[in-house]
Amino acid sequence: MSSLIQKIHHVAYRCHDAFATAHWYEKHLGMKLILSIAEDAVPSTGEADPYMHIFLDAGMGNVLAFFELPTRPTMGRDPNTPAWTQHLALQVESLDVLMATKARLESEGIDVIGPTDHALFQSIYFFDPNGHRLELAANTASPKMLEALDKVKWDMLEEWAQTKKAPKHAAWMHDGSYKEMFK
Repeated sequence: MSSLIQKIHHVAYRCHDAFATAHWYEKHLGMKLILSIAEDAVPSTGEADPYMHIFLDAGMGNVLAFFELPTRPTMGRDPNTPAWTQHLALQVESLDVLMATKARLESEGIDVIGPTDHALFQSIYFFDPNGHRLELAANTASPKMLEALDKVKWDMLEEWAQTKKAPKHAAWMHDGSYKEMFK
């Protein structure tokens, strides 16, 4: 069966202030505002619920969207999900770009974690003004790394499904041994 899905059309999150969010993403990540939509009712449900819906260019046809919902209670997070879990990872061109962006974000007062070495990529993490965790990632994987992971993906998932303990098939990703394994 061929893939039904062609690409992600857009990913949508809630925001506190659509105007401020659009400016923040443009200033800090270079993501241009490409569309704004406002309605007094939800088109899919007909529910009366005024909103502003903004769309930002995330490069290569990818779109990040936000809803501002002024009549709803203040947004929060799922208290049962750790803050590090739900995040949006965005790819950057290189490690040099990643590190320059980290320095620039920090100089603008944004707390940044990382870089974190995931073997396949290196990442930095920070939060947008709405409390959404963002990850910027620069790919570092070799074809041999990707091949090794492809061979064990289902075995790992099956073991996890049975034990709920981390399988060790790809422990090399975070224990540093990949540096010797994939020279």
